[in-house]
Amino acid sequence: MDQNFQTSFIPKKPIIEERVVSSRPVGILLIAAIVVLFIVLLGTGGLWFYEVSINKQITTMQTSLDTAKNDFEPTKITELQLLDKRLSAATDILDNHIAVTPIFTELEKITMHTVRFTKFTYSLADASAATDATAAPSSGNVNVSMSGVAIDYRSIALQSDLFSQDKNFINPVFSNLSINTSGNITFDLSFSVVPSFVNYKQTISSTQS
Repeated sequence: MDQNFQTSFIPKKPIIEERVVSSRPVGILLIAAIVVLFIVLLGTGGLWFYEVSINKQITTMQTSLDTAKNDFEPTKITELQLLDKRLSAATDILDNHIAVTPIFTELEKITMHTVRFTKFTYSLADASAATDATAAPSSGNVNVSMSGVAIDYRSIALQSDLFSQDKNFINPVFSNLSINTSGNITFDLSFSVVPSFVNYKQTISSTQS
């Protein structure tokens, strides 16, 4: 008896189905976040290393300073500090010292032959009150009062013009004019002096130059 075998050439489907996973593109925001995170981490690390370096330098400099201080004797440092105070005080005195010599020199230049001065006094005004050097004679640092004699009124008028033209004298005022027994004219004169003109330090500098 013949046995019939049926053979099928139809391919059968696989028992396990293959699943295809589609890849999704990485979002732009995710990339940007990663870049920002990297920059922040890099900056934080740089700042940390910079702080460590600065602290190390400060420690080194402090050690050097302490070593330098120990090299000086405490008594020597005290002496140097005292000397510095004395030099500062001497500088202040020199800067504020008044020299009246330039006033006499200037008076010699502008005084007429027909005028003679018989009295000279000066006073120092409060420098804080000198807000306007051209306001009044009392507002200058140096106020000058003088008395004199002239042969006539015309000489006093001419002398007044010479004082007014002098840039070193401020607001010259002639007053108390009267005729004495000799027929001459007596008068009083007051004015202020430009502070820089009678500054001792500047006077010495101009003399040496």
